[in-house]
Amino acid sequence: MATLSQAYKDDPLDLQHIIPLDFDSVHKLPDSHTWSDHVSCLDSEKYAYLKHASINEESSVPIIDLSAPNVVELVGNACQVWGMFHVINHGVSSSLVDDVDSCARQLFSLPTQQKLKTLRAPGGATGYGAARISPFFSKLMWHEGFTIIGSAVEHAKELWPHDYEEFCNVMDTYQKKMKSLAYQILLLILKFLDTTQEEEETISITSIYGSEGALQLNSYPCCPDPNRAIGLAPHTDSLLLTILHQSETNGLQIHRNGVGWLSVPPISGSLVVNIGDLLHIMSNGRFPTVYHRAVPNQNRHRISIAYFYGPPADSIVGPLSKLPFPRYRSLTVKEYISLKNKHLERALSLIKI
Repeated sequence: MATLSQAYKDDPLDLQHIIPLDFDSVHKLPDSHTWSDHVSCLDSEKYAYLKHASINEESSVPIIDLSAPNVVELVGNACQVWGMFHVINHGVSSSLVDDVDSCARQLFSLPTQQKLKTLRAPGGATGYGAARISPFFSKLMWHEGFTIIGSAVEHAKELWPHDYEEFCNVMDTYQKKMKSLAYQILLLILKFLDTTQEEEETISITSIYGSEGALQLNSYPCCPDPNRAIGLAPHTDSLLLTILHQSETNGLQIHRNGVGWLSVPPISGSLVVNIGDLLHIMSNGRFPTVYHRAVPNQNRHRISIAYFYGPPADSIVGPLSKLPFPRYRSLTVKEYISLKNKHLERALSLIKI
């Protein structure tokens, strides 16, 4: 059975696209990380409409109370209109969120040489490294990340040989909570889409017993010239759902056609949910997959924690049967990840019918 980690083995990266900048050793923005504007160095014509887009102060991304009696309608409408929403009353304790944030800060505060002991392998999916989308851009990003799929023990032992249990326990607990929350939200979405009983049962069984997730710890260190740097370049997420915890520092932005870039500021006690490519496919394009990016800050080190939720790598994904005139062909999760690794934003267009 294929796994999420194995889905990346066929598309190894060069080390120049894996090793992050030693942020502690630089005091001015190097040319390698200097973007003439936040989107001017994008290589694809697909992103032409993003160039020189206006940046508005903040978005109106919906805030949804998961205990609301009409939560199915609220979630479904948010998926259709925005492809993103905040959730409150989500059942994840603030103390656990604080713990995972604290552990991430502890990791990224380690000396660079210590972090490099867990450098992601060229064909690997876990460990320390730069964003996997780096090869698609001519400039590098003001970002370092740490990816966990399943247990973090192997890498944590390299970072803290005698004191790794707390980090592993926090990450394991958080992943379980995120998986449960993502499944809860997915069920609400399936109800909104009016899926057949057979499809809902199949998806539910897969989600409970076979779903895979990845936990991504993101670090955006203080940047000496944030107006000419990018933390994470514009992209969409590949799997079904992403659940994001933001620290108190602004940085997340989404793109709205005809409007430009909108800031999605942190809201105390909330988590941000956004639609990924696979759910866009399942909804037959009804739910937009959202272009988003992260921008750095001059005075504050920003941390974010993203949980990517999806079915097993060998699962077949396609438009749900009740949705007319399928726009996309069905394919396995592994096939789609391979397409995304090779073509980034063109992947969806390559599976259009």
